[in-house]
Amino acid sequence: MAEQAEGVNFPFRGTIGIIGGGQLGKMLIEASRPWNLKNIVLEQDAACPASAVADRVICGSLNDPEALRNLAAACDVLTFEIEHVGVETLLELEREGKRIIPSPKVLDIIRDKGRQKQCYYDHGLPTTAFRLVYGPDAWKAACAELPGSRLVAKSRTGGYDGRGVDIFNREDLMNGSYKPAFDAPSLLEVFVEDALELAVIVARDEQGNSCTWPSIQMEFHPTANLVEFLFMPAEVSASLEQRARNLAMDAVSALNGVGVFAVELLIDRNDDVWINEIAPRPHNSGHHTIEACYTSQYEQLNRILCGLPLGDPSLIQPAAMINLLGPEGLEGAYRLDGADAALAIPGVYIHLYNKSSIRAMRKMGHVTVMAENMDALKAKASKVRELLRFVPA
Repeated sequence: MAEQAEGVNFPFRGTIGIIGGGQLGKMLIEASRPWNLKNIVLEQDAACPASAVADRVICGSLNDPEALRNLAAACDVLTFEIEHVGVETLLELEREGKRIIPSPKVLDIIRDKGRQKQCYYDHGLPTTAFRLVYGPDAWKAACAELPGSRLVAKSRTGGYDGRGVDIFNREDLMNGSYKPAFDAPSLLEVFVEDALELAVIVARDEQGNSCTWPSIQMEFHPTANLVEFLFMPAEVSASLEQRARNLAMDAVSALNGVGVFAVELLIDRNDDVWINEIAPRPHNSGHHTIEACYTSQYEQLNRILCGLPLGDPSLIQPAAMINLLGPEGLEGAYRLDGADAALAIPGVYIHLYNKSSIRAMRKMGHVTVMAENMDALKAKASKVRELLRFVPA
């Protein structure tokens, strides 16, 4: 039996502070409603997605020390829904005794892709060969030490939703036809050809108990590098599934992480499993857990924040998630066409993110699709993808 915290009071009478008021914060608050938890959000925009459900919105920059301290003073525990926050202030608050989940020490590592990668290497966890460079002049020498004809460059900080990543050919760099994509410190690593991309979401509480949801198979938009479609369970062997889940838990344990973490993995042609990156928060790849699992990623984080035991992450029925992204050429007011036909299909659930305007590739919502088996799931998800379209309002 999992070890439980002593003296947990339920219902939780404190206040949860969420740094960031986007769709992840919105869904975290929605999951807290059955327990009547109180939530305060810090966000620059008073009309952010989470504003529709939050008890209060503190308007301010996520990097502003004063705004972060105002949130901390009003709340009993803090969490965040995005990595680009004022880590230095959060580290100070933690030293002063504020309970923050995940710890800003973990966030300080993860927000720097170079430090994150080095952490995996230092703990003996399988990750692709890499070099850290501090300017464009160092790219050629670093790439000469890496195998393979194609390489990946990642800006060490600031990247998000596909930005700050570039794939290039080594020969093009060497002959000068390709110029380094980033002037700032960067991570250069081997590109895994024909990789199967999986995500494993891990929950780990303050007592060190951990669990995972079944692995998730992802398909990305060909140009935006955003997850466009995914399904659970992944179509992999039982042994590969177990290796992926074990590696994901080992990675979170190496960070001494507490909270919910999305571990992105690459599976190569030899079925070797490599850690790609970790997101220290609920993740786009786990939205479908709201309907498809006994405990969603959002309920699980609320459990951890309240000191409650971990819930059962088991899958109720095979599920797919479709991101609803803004199409090219549409900006401003919008509506979702085809929702009536999609919602007439059993096992289809539409979530909209309360965003007032649309733009290309902006995440506007998602759809969860459930079915009794994988063949039926893929057919149903394909039908839903055909039906739904954003159009001008």
